[in-house]
Amino acid sequence: VQLVESGGALVRPGGTLRLSCQVSGFTVRYWSIAWFRQAPGKKREGVSCISESDGYTSYADSVKGRFTISRDKSNGAVSLQMNSLKPEDTAVYFCAANVDDYSCSGFTGYQYWGQGTQVTVSS
Repeated sequence: VQLVESGGALVRPGGTLRLSCQVSGFTVRYWSIAWFRQAPGKKREGVSCISESDGYTSYADSVKGRFTISRDKSNGAVSLQMNSLKPEDTAVYFCAANVDDYSCSGFTGYQYWGQGTQVTVSS
Protein backbone atom coordinates (compact mmCIF):
# COMPACT_ATOMS: atom_id res chain seq x y z
CA VAL A 1 0.00 0.00 0.00
CA GLN A 2 1.36 3.39 -0.96
CA LEU A 3 0.06 6.87 -0.23
CA VAL A 4 1.63 9.98 -1.72
CA GLU A 5 0.50 13.48 -0.75
CA SER A 6 0.90 16.61 -2.84
CA GLY A 7 -0.39 20.16 -3.01
CA GLY A 8 1.09 21.75 0.08
CA ALA A 9 2.17 25.39 -0.26
CA LEU A 10 2.45 28.80 1.32
CA VAL A 11 -0.90 30.61 1.21
CA ARG A 12 -2.28 33.81 2.71
CA PRO A 13 -4.98 33.81 5.40
CA GLY A 14 -8.38 33.46 3.80
CA GLY A 15 -6.91 31.63 0.85
CA THR A 16 -7.62 28.19 -0.56
CA LEU A 17 -5.55 25.09 -1.17
CA ARG A 18 -6.27 21.59 -2.46
CA LEU A 19 -4.29 18.63 -1.21
CA SER A 20 -4.23 15.31 -3.02
CA CYS A 21 -3.46 11.83 -1.74
CA GLN A 22 -2.66 9.28 -4.42
CA VAL A 23 -3.54 5.83 -3.15
CA SER A 24 -2.38 2.53 -4.62
CA GLY A 25 -1.76 -1.08 -3.75
CA PHE A 26 -4.94 -1.95 -1.85
CA THR A 27 -5.98 -5.58 -1.89
CA VAL A 28 -9.04 -5.26 0.34
CA ARG A 29 -12.43 -4.20 -0.87
CA TYR A 30 -13.16 -1.44 1.61
CA TRP A 31 -11.05 0.99 3.55
CA SER A 32 -11.10 4.51 4.91
CA ILE A 33 -8.74 7.35 4.11
CA ALA A 34 -8.12 10.18 6.55
CA TRP A 35 -6.18 13.40 6.59
CA PHE A 36 -4.18 14.27 9.68
CA ARG A 37 -2.04 17.27 10.48
CA GLN A 38 0.75 18.03 12.89
CA ALA A 39 1.93 21.50 13.76
CA PRO A 40 5.33 22.14 15.37
CA GLY A 41 5.24 21.29 19.05
CA LYS A 42 1.70 19.90 18.87
CA LYS A 43 0.18 16.46 18.76
CA ARG A 44 -0.99 15.01 15.49
CA GLU A 45 -4.73 15.49 15.00
CA GLY A 46 -7.29 13.98 12.69
CA VAL A 47 -8.78 16.44 10.24
CA SER A 48 -11.16 14.53 7.99
CA CYS A 49 -12.04 11.02 6.89
CA ILE A 50 -13.84 9.37 3.97
CA SER A 51 -15.10 5.81 3.78
CA GLU A 52 -14.53 3.88 0.58
CA SER A 53 -17.58 1.70 1.23
CA ASP A 54 -20.27 4.39 1.05
CA GLY A 55 -18.54 7.75 0.78
CA TYR A 56 -19.38 8.71 4.37
CA THR A 57 -17.31 11.67 5.55
CA SER A 58 -16.39 13.15 8.91
CA TYR A 59 -14.57 16.30 9.98
CA ALA A 60 -12.87 17.73 13.03
CA ASP A 61 -14.80 20.63 14.54
CA SER A 62 -11.93 22.99 13.77
CA VAL A 63 -12.35 22.52 10.00
CA LYS A 64 -16.09 21.91 9.58
CA GLY A 65 -17.57 24.18 6.96
CA ARG A 66 -14.13 25.09 5.56
CA PHE A 67 -12.60 21.79 4.44
CA THR A 68 -14.11 19.18 2.12
CA ILE A 69 -12.80 15.67 1.57
CA SER A 70 -13.60 13.81 -1.63
CA ARG A 71 -12.47 10.82 -3.64
CA ASP A 72 -11.93 10.20 -7.33
CA LYS A 73 -12.50 6.53 -8.06
CA SER A 74 -11.14 6.87 -11.58
CA ASN A 75 -7.60 7.58 -10.40
CA GLY A 76 -7.58 6.42 -6.77
CA ALA A 77 -7.00 9.90 -5.35
CA VAL A 78 -8.48 11.43 -2.23
CA SER A 79 -8.50 15.22 -2.08
CA LEU A 80 -8.85 17.75 0.71
CA GLN A 81 -10.21 21.11 -0.41
CA MET A 82 -9.28 23.73 2.15
CA ASN A 83 -11.04 27.11 2.08
CA SER A 84 -10.89 30.15 4.36
CA LEU A 85 -7.49 29.06 5.62
CA LYS A 86 -6.25 30.40 8.94
CA PRO A 87 -2.73 30.66 10.37
CA GLU A 88 -3.64 27.92 12.83
CA ASP A 89 -4.11 25.55 9.89
CA THR A 90 -0.35 25.64 9.38
CA ALA A 91 1.00 22.10 9.72
CA VAL A 92 2.36 19.10 7.90
CA TYR A 93 -0.62 17.27 6.46
CA PHE A 94 -0.58 13.49 6.14
CA CYS A 95 -3.00 11.08 4.55
CA ALA A 96 -3.43 7.64 6.03
CA ALA A 97 -5.35 4.46 5.27
CA ASN A 98 -7.21 2.08 7.54
CA VAL A 99 -7.91 -1.30 5.95
CA ASP A 100 -9.47 -2.82 9.09
CA ASP A 101 -12.14 -0.20 9.77
CA TYR A 102 -13.80 1.72 6.97
CA SER A 103 -16.45 3.37 9.14
CA CYS A 104 -14.65 6.69 9.78
CA SER A 105 -15.86 6.46 13.39
CA GLY A 106 -12.60 7.84 14.71
CA PHE A 107 -9.03 8.79 13.89
CA THR A 108 -7.26 5.78 15.37
CA GLY A 109 -5.91 2.53 13.99
CA TYR A 110 -4.54 3.79 10.68
CA GLN A 111 -1.90 1.40 9.36
CA TYR A 112 -0.50 3.11 6.29
CA TRP A 113 0.83 6.65 6.04
CA GLY A 114 2.13 9.04 3.43
CA GLN A 115 5.22 11.17 3.86
CA GLY A 116 3.35 14.44 4.43
CA THR A 117 3.07 17.79 2.70
CA GLN A 118 3.68 21.21 4.29
CA VAL A 119 0.89 23.76 4.45
CA THR A 120 1.81 27.22 5.68
CA VAL A 121 -0.79 29.95 6.13
CA SER A 122 0.85 33.30 6.61
CA SER A 123 0.69 36.87 5.37
